[in-house]
Amino acid sequence: MSENEALLIIDYTNDFVADQGALTCGKPGQVIDDKIIGLANETLASGGWVILPTDVHIPEDPYHPESKLFPSHNVRGSWGREFYGSLANWFVQHQDDPKVFMYDKTRYSAFAGTDLDLRLRERKINLLHLTGVCTDICVLHTAVDAYNLNYGITVHKAAVAALTAKGQAWALDHFEHVLGATVR
Repeated sequence: MSENEALLIIDYTNDFVADQGALTCGKPGQVIDDKIIGLANETLASGGWVILPTDVHIPEDPYHPESKLFPSHNVRGSWGREFYGSLANWFVQHQDDPKVFMYDKTRYSAFAGTDLDLRLRERKINLLHLTGVCTDICVLHTAVDAYNLNYGITVHKAAVAALTAKGQAWALDHFEHVLGATVR
């Protein structure tokens, strides 16, 4: 990776990955932990950026569309919103690095309602490497918006996980054949 590339680690939190998480991918999300950390280290070593767009919600928010679809999850200040596994320690060790930043998001896409596009363009980033969960929800919606904003997209197959195997397979196919993403 280069300084014009960013690794996005999307929603890799306890609520989405841990066995007790409110909306967990479970084992498929847990086994990608080492791959995500490896990619994060590789990205920083090569001069790239590591961005952690992370879902945040108000419990039982009657105005948020997800409240009708999913149980309350990723509530600010909760255990469920903390980073899962090795990423928790990795972030503590790297949070002062100017090329690493956590990013609050309140919708599926990391671009929806945020200034992520502006931050990427300021840094002349034109290629996004996507990792995290859920492949067929937040990773997918981030990829669709990235595609519409003309970013190059690489999805790291061994570093994304979905709630179901069917959702994982469908999303990976969609990335490659509809969004023109590279799936590695």
